[in-house]
Amino acid sequence: MPVRLRPADPAVVGPALARFREGAADDADLRLLTKHLLALLVARAPGGAVEVRVPPFAVAQCLSGTRHTRGTPPAVVEMDPVTWVALAVGDLQWADAARDARLVASGERSDLGHLLPLAAL
Repeated sequence: MPVRLRPADPAVVGPALARFREGAADDADLRLLTKHLLALLVARAPGGAVEVRVPPFAVAQCLSGTRHTRGTPPAVVEMDPVTWVALAVGDLQWADAARDARLVASGERSDLGHLLPLAAL
């Protein structure tokens, strides 16, 4: 059974985000923020039409529509943790990340820019 992503305690998210914005985040901070922000994304846009991959920390499915169960999903978004956190908190715009090749988005509905930034941290 897959592990469900859950929002983290705000008492630990706040300091981790502060370290991220200062450029001092370590792997534990990036893991926490990645999973927390993916949980918020899934809560905002539940479903299984798009798979969001943030290696090495987490993967999630979001947006309603055709759900895949095996093989490569019809829509995939992949990026590194720093890019994901920056997008999710509004420090980076989707169009800028795409232009700079900081993310790979393929398939229908793979542009998640309209869902970001995520309001609740």
